[in-house]
Amino acid sequence: MGRAEAARHGSPSPASNTGEIPTAEPVAETAIPVDGAERAPLPEACPTGVGLQRPAGRRPFGGGKPVSLFTLGTMRALESSQALERVVDAALERGINHIETAPAYGPAETFLGEVLAGLAERDPIGRSELVLTSKLLPGCGDGVGLAEGLEQLRASLRRLRIPQLDNLAVHGLNNEAHLAWALRGAGAELLKAAVAEGLVGQVGFSSHGSNGLIETALASARFSFCSLHLHLFDPERLPLARWALAEGMGVMAISPADKGGRLYDPPAQLVEDCAPFAPLELGYRYLLAAGISTLTLGASRPEDLTWAGRLANASGPLTPAERRAVAQLGAAGSQRLGMERCGQCRACLPCPSEVPIP
Repeated sequence: MGRAEAARHGSPSPASNTGEIPTAEPVAETAIPVDGAERAPLPEACPTGVGLQRPAGRRPFGGGKPVSLFTLGTMRALESSQALERVVDAALERGINHIETAPAYGPAETFLGEVLAGLAERDPIGRSELVLTSKLLPGCGDGVGLAEGLEQLRASLRRLRIPQLDNLAVHGLNNEAHLAWALRGAGAELLKAAVAEGLVGQVGFSSHGSNGLIETALASARFSFCSLHLHLFDPERLPLARWALAEGMGVMAISPADKGGRLYDPPAQLVEDCAPFAPLELGYRYLLAAGISTLTLGASRPEDLTWAGRLANASGPLTPAERRAVAQLGAAGSQRLGMERCGQCRACLPCPSEVPIP
């Protein structure tokens, strides 16, 4: 059985025609117990970030440095470098050591470079613990060639004020042209050269594309990590994620608090269905219990990191209470929506009325 075929058949479909939310299956070798607690306690705040006893929760991330259960995305704290500095300090206080940025995020790399330089002076231990991921947009056909791509990468390093990036991701491997560029075209040469020249530690990709396209990318053995849409209400890609983890790849969930249904601002009905847990808490724990390496969180202010702090070490299996809450949520949705509930079977696609259903 080939690697792509194994991705399709290695695990049962997480979203069958019943539409039920599956119970997350932990990856035992990466699970860290929560000492039997139903919730993990919020670590003590540290006003300066210096000298804080940081949580031990880390998971492997491909062949690179281990990362925290949560990743700080820099796409939102863009008012100034001072605003980003406050968010980065709060992230460190809550045990986050992985920061994701991109040239496509406007001034994010420049601001982050300023923050990192200041952090190295104020908190050298905190700075040394950080793992940095940035991205490079894919080309099509000949697209972005070797020389142009390397210059774009070096420009990112200059903005970040670092000699080497821990992780470089192809930013949006979304269609067949992107895939061809990355695996067989100029992109393949670029990614290989970036590692060979010591500009990056490892390469990966993010994708909003089809499962088949993601399977092909994973099976290519060209990437050490991936960023996928994974969340409580659409766990269809969990088999792909589990397969990637079993192959030693890092798996990052793309903004599950936002893309997973704006769980940070839930309607009253969802709050009731998830009780006694907050929807955001249950959504995060569902993915962490499934063994996902890290969950991205685009914070615009320190308060956005509250749940990341509370769950900084919460990577164990779902507790009995959490399992009951997940089952309760699925049952409530089935009862409320009946036959109209989407079970992600995709039998309706492509829509005969040309409705753009994602």
